[in-house]
Amino acid sequence: MAQQATPVRTARLGRTLGPEPTAVSGAVLLLPGGREVSARRPSSVLASASMRALGRRLVRAARDEGLATHVVHYRYRGWNGSEAHLARDATWAVEEIVRRYGDVPVCLAGLDMGGRAALHAGGHEAVNSVVAIAPWLPEEDVAASPEPVKQLVGRRVLIVHGTNDVRTDPELSFRFAARAKKANRDGCRFEVHADGHGLRQYRDEVSALATNFVMGALFGRPLSRPLQDALAAPPPLGLRMPLAAGFGTSLRG
Repeated sequence: MAQQATPVRTARLGRTLGPEPTAVSGAVLLLPGGREVSARRPSSVLASASMRALGRRLVRAARDEGLATHVVHYRYRGWNGSEAHLARDATWAVEEIVRRYGDVPVCLAGLDMGGRAALHAGGHEAVNSVVAIAPWLPEEDVAASPEPVKQLVGRRVLIVHGTNDVRTDPELSFRFAARAKKANRDGCRFEVHADGHGLRQYRDEVSALATNFVMGALFGRPLSRPLQDALAAPPPLGLRMPLAAGFGTSLRG
């Protein structure tokens, strides 16, 4: 019996979150999590739910800036080894933004496996910033090639990870950030102490931090003092910056 071929599918962008701006001057692509291996199609509702809250906050913060915010709907649920389907779909999504809106700066913001996809696709010339929340990064193995970092040169990069995450290892994201910092000084990493993979205890703080970072990267808005300090501090200080409880209460958006 012949083996069934993997179905041919296409990625797509979700509708713009919030009112569609009349003139777009920047874009954010929200990259949901996924699986290590799976040829199934993701649930568009469940997969993107965790990113929509961030997207809505970004829309409110940028209501006068002309921000287009889209969730990326992948072809497959899995990364799938060397196929790197999620990273390829992220790159396609950036190309689609360029096709729709022209030469505007793009931020890739991903959670879990979407964080890995954002970091991989960050080398596209239209991308000026990357946010990776609790990124899934493979176990370091001397027999495997390390995660690439040179594509992040010239981009602002923010990584956020809970110290009690048992699904994606925060130590691996620290090691990645340390290697990336050698190639690109414009990166930082925040630790959310005692929080797990979903960052549920500090969801508002994480959302406020990411929003402040994105508004600064895309539109030149002032960064909060913790972000300024994290970007300026040498390793490991700027890569183990604690996210304080209540962060963002004085920030708009």
